[in-house]
Amino acid sequence: MIYVIYNILLLPATLFVIPYHLYRSLSRGRRAAFAERFGFIPSTTVAALAGEEVLWVHAVSVGETIAAIPLIKALKKKYPARKILLTNGTETGRSVAEKMSEVDCCIYFPFDYRFAVTRVLRLVRPSLVVIVETEIWPNFLRTAHRMGIPVVLANGRISDRSFSRYTKLRWFFRRVLGNFAALCMQSDVDAERIIAMGAPADRVHVVRNLKYDIPAAPVAPSERTALRQDYRLSPDVPVVTAGSTHDGEEEMVLASYRALLAEGKKLFLVLVPRHPERAGAVAELLRRERMSFTLRSQLDGRSAPFAPGEVLLVDTIGELMKLYALATVVFVGGSLVPTGGHNVLEPASLGVPVLFGPHMENFREIAALVLGCGGGLQVSDGSELTSTLRTLLDDASRRAAMGRNGARLLEENSGSTERHLAVLARFAGEN
Repeated sequence: MIYVIYNILLLPATLFVIPYHLYRSLSRGRRAAFAERFGFIPSTTVAALAGEEVLWVHAVSVGETIAAIPLIKALKKKYPARKILLTNGTETGRSVAEKMSEVDCCIYFPFDYRFAVTRVLRLVRPSLVVIVETEIWPNFLRTAHRMGIPVVLANGRISDRSFSRYTKLRWFFRRVLGNFAALCMQSDVDAERIIAMGAPADRVHVVRNLKYDIPAAPVAPSERTALRQDYRLSPDVPVVTAGSTHDGEEEMVLASYRALLAEGKKLFLVLVPRHPERAGAVAELLRRERMSFTLRSQLDGRSAPFAPGEVLLVDTIGELMKLYALATVVFVGGSLVPTGGHNVLEPASLGVPVLFGPHMENFREIAALVLGCGGGLQVSDGSELTSTLRTLLDDASRRAAMGRNGARLLEENSGSTERHLAVLARFAGEN
């Protein structure tokens, strides 16, 4: 009965799903790919996977795709003869996926209509499906279960906000979660929450967070100098990289930047909106603030190095780690506004001190560890961002110590990939 209700509700949802995805694709200058989303995957993909054992990994967007990289590399190493299919739900996630050499085919994940998921599963016939982070699609899970295809949740987490909603629908999720062969959760709290939602306790495993398996790779001074030259940055001017910023944060970051410049500090800002399509709106903000800037997409046309007080506005994807590596200090966005935060381990892994705001609900455990080891600092608002940046920019020894602490944190907390593989091996069959 629950699936009958679910599928009835999906029908009117179509009236919103199609226009929404069409708008998203057109606004971002990418094709809508409705054929793939309704289960009609390219014939070239079908041919490439025909007769092969397929490991299907799904990562909805950029963050999940990046988090899945260590696991995908490990799967390819352990099962070199198998094809890896990586699906995404967003255009930006797909852009990252297509650059991964370990991935054999990329398609969009189908909408959760029964005919669409059935068609794709029959065409691909994977030996195992791995869903990264908590993507719960009832029709997909039920169809895969009926076809004898094990589905494993990887790097699962349940946020505070989601948990309160999920528990109200336990009667629904208890049936749906029973279709997972195993659920690999990031922490004891996440495990307790998904069991409370109705997941079978004997299928739930605590394997920690794949995001800890970013290799700790502090950048040598010579490498940092080379990176700065690539981005037209002076080697002796401190650089603040503000990464994954959201609407409402750029104003605070720019206010801090202007305040520090007004104090006479020679400083340069790299501004990286979380969603590249927002670059136009951020550019308008910079114009209103009368700040000189260059878009990353137009950087090749610039020969002169940036001067202190200018801004590099990044409207591309796939370069965030490089931009973190060249920084003197990093601010990670999604945290000064109530978005839930983003992954502060990425700059920490590079030995760069990291700042973030109070809204880290989606990365609470990671934020606590970074603070606990002394690899980063939390600021409450734009004013404290300014004062903390001022302190760190004036204290090279403290910056160096924070960078070392962050890199050590990654080394001490790695191992989630191996724990995931141990669970997945139960369902993947022989190597």
